[in-house]
Amino acid sequence: MPAVRADKLYKIFGRRPTRAVELLADGRHRDDIKSLNVTAAVIDVSFEVQPGEIFVVMGLSGSGKSTLIRMLNGLLPHTSGTVEIDGTDITKLGKSELRKLRSDKVSMVFQHFALFPHRTVLENAAYGLEVRGVPRAERETKAREALAMVGLDGWEVKVPGQLSGGMQQRVGLARALAADTEIILMDEAFSALDPLIRRDMQTQLLELQASLGKTIVFITHDLNEAMRLGDRICVLRDGRVAQIGKAEEILNDPANDYVANFIEDVDRTRVLTASSVMEKPIPVIDPGQGPRTALRTMRDNQTPWAFVVQRDRRLMGVVGESAIAEAVRDNVKELAGLVGAAERVSPDTAVADMFVQAAESSYPLAVIDDDERLVGVIPRGTLLAALATPGGGEENGADEAAETASAADEASRADESASGSGAGDSGADDSGAEPGDDAPATEGSRR
Repeated sequence: MPAVRADKLYKIFGRRPTRAVELLADGRHRDDIKSLNVTAAVIDVSFEVQPGEIFVVMGLSGSGKSTLIRMLNGLLPHTSGTVEIDGTDITKLGKSELRKLRSDKVSMVFQHFALFPHRTVLENAAYGLEVRGVPRAERETKAREALAMVGLDGWEVKVPGQLSGGMQQRVGLARALAADTEIILMDEAFSALDPLIRRDMQTQLLELQASLGKTIVFITHDLNEAMRLGDRICVLRDGRVAQIGKAEEILNDPANDYVANFIEDVDRTRVLTASSVMEKPIPVIDPGQGPRTALRTMRDNQTPWAFVVQRDRRLMGVVGESAIAEAVRDNVKELAGLVGAAERVSPDTAVADMFVQAAESSYPLAVIDDDERLVGVIPRGTLLAALATPGGGEENGADEAAETASAADEASRADESASGSGAGDSGADDSGAEPGDDAPATEGSRR
């Protein structure tokens, strides 16, 4: 069951909301119904938020995102449609029932902190529990625990005016955590903070989420923030849903021109991960195979390298053509001693965090899962191609970088060829490939 579900949700401000809903449901734009003297803030919005998910709603000012989040806990009444919290349609609840739902199931963190200036940090953090009627000793214990989670232990007796903006926002987050609700609504919670403090808060939220597993609906107008935090993202435009999907889906397959333009300036390297840019791990060889088979495999696949994996796909390392060609020339029968270490990354490693490894490695990066099994490879050219925009253009000089990488790969391939070319005709393998054959052509190479 979804933790939060919105179905065909509308919010119209004005005296003729019913007529406005009829026209909007018929496909009219909200600008087309201005003659009704109404403001259409949320139009036909539907989505589901699963338990433990961070669901980000983003859009420009006036897109309806703040109105929407206030409808999710009944702070703003709906015009049409339904909102369900854990299967309960809150649009049918009375005022007292809504207050109880907000107290027991849904907490909210506001943009401008919403702290009581005359109360201490501890009292502010415990306020939600106080409203619920929790005894003082119990609520203070829980508030202290929540403050410790956000790094504010030792600040309990201070008042908000003695805290920085970032610390005040931590108090607001601690208040939501102390209430111990399964659902937390965050309305532009970090937008009033300085960039460095904002990033720290994002990091802390992700760390807390990893341990607590709350259901979070997060509102933002910042695309990079949405891409960093969201398990899924809902893009709003003029009150309507433009697209819902994972960050990589929105980045790689925008639903329309609006979304494509919206994501134009996003830092793709912080969003795309190894799993989204990796290629199939070809070629691979078994550690029991000899140098001749390894050489034949590399040349069949036109690559100067091959990863060595066991039968259960666990990665042992990588071998290069020059070393293998020399081993064939010297009539070496086993790969032992020829396998080098491979640079490894996990599937969820961000592209931005792989450039140093890629630059220092002579071989593609190996993508391995939690069981050390090889699931993909990332050549340098593929890594740089990840910077390309969905439309095929390049951002931040990626064209030049790709050309530089291509030239480096050509040089690397030439070095491999030169190192292996002295093998002569000795020890031809079963396939007829000689260790002294020319290096594989650049065209079609997986390198």
